[in-house]
Amino acid sequence: MRISTRSRYGLKVMYELALKYGGEPVFLKEIARKHKISEKYLSKLVIPLRGVSLITSYRGAHGGYTLARSPRTITVREIVQVLEGDVAPATHPRKGSGEQHPTDEVWVLLEKTIARALEDVTLENLVLSGKNQTLNYQI
Repeated sequence: MRISTRSRYGLKVMYELALKYGGEPVFLKEIARKHKISEKYLSKLVIPLRGVSLITSYRGAHGGYTLARSPRTITVREIVQVLEGDVAPATHPRKGSGEQHPTDEVWVLLEKTIARALEDVTLENLVLSGKNQTLNYQI
């Protein structure tokens, strides 16, 4: 399983918006320049994030993007699920199909562990970690 640039860059966008939470909207151009990412690519990432009400967009000279909710309530899992879809490391046979195997439990455990790890990190955690310059997440 790989997390694509959609999630990596989308998380950077969300992080930058969390840094400015409660302030003026942020232009994608600023984020693109800061992280050396194509503004056009970022504009494709904000569409699904706006679609699930994680961000709000504003038009005009004072427009841009803001978080729609507090950074405390937005988890990395939400962001990754929006941008990647299912993050399961393997497909699961349907229950009752007769295709289950004892090894399937390994993949179920891995999926739960990944989901829990992503759920445990909020944008607020990332902002605070960035200010302290120390990350201490355990899986």
